[in-house]
Amino acid sequence: MKPVSSILRSKPDQVIHTIAPSATVRQALEAMAYRDIGALVVVDGEKIVGIVTERDYARKGALMGRDSRETPVSALMTTPVMYVNPQESNENCMALMTEHRVRHLAVIDEGKLVGVLSMRDLVRDIISEQQFVIEQLQHYISGSNG
Repeated sequence: MKPVSSILRSKPDQVIHTIAPSATVRQALEAMAYRDIGALVVVDGEKIVGIVTERDYARKGALMGRDSRETPVSALMTTPVMYVNPQESNENCMALMTEHRVRHLAVIDEGKLVGVLSMRDLVRDIISEQQFVIEQLQHYISGSNG
């Protein structure tokens, strides 16, 4: 399987979406909805301090009766942030996500945030590789029978 760096390059949106810990949960939800993403990395200046996801809101916000217009992201964010390096394999990322029950991983290279991987990104990569193998096998089979 390809390294994480290759998966990041294949993503249609190369922008890393972040939010400040002082922003409201409502602002985070609006940003995620607008961009059709499920998580934002929480940064304080250049420092990664957490990650906030739709799941965080559902479990730590809505179910707890917190007002999203008043609650800061810092009250709901998950910390510490799980991360991998760009050379990590898809399989190891999937195992890490499954083991820790997370759907997003930060990708950090030499201390710098270079991307965010979602479970969807990893599944899309696996499907793409499987389709390629199937096509190659079909070409092999049709070439050897003709």
